[in-house]
Amino acid sequence: QVQLVESGGGLVQAGGSLTLSCIASENIFNFNYMGWYAQAPGKQRELVANIDLSGRATYADSEKGRFTISRDAAKNTVYLRMSSLKPEDTAVYMCYAQILSRYYWGQGTQVTVSS
Repeated sequence: QVQLVESGGGLVQAGGSLTLSCIASENIFNFNYMGWYAQAPGKQRELVANIDLSGRATYADSEKGRFTISRDAAKNTVYLRMSSLKPEDTAVYMCYAQILSRYYWGQGTQVTVSS
């Protein structure tokens, strides 16, 4: 079965940057989409960004211009580069992969942005 493992989270000062990594257990071109959701404390999980087979990226409005999703197929890895971080970006960031209507999820990595 598909496994996704995230890393790269941590504590960062407002205005700083982090890069998250998501390593898949198989070729990432098996997936229609890969991307990231974020779940802040007490809030519903929300889509942050995704990337499709052609490399086309989509971002939530609050992240557009600050976050960049990218991939390295040779490493079975998708990245999320986060810049100009804000305290409201604090959340557990979860990698996902989609094949048709099926979704697979990583365990998440915590990002905490201090004021």
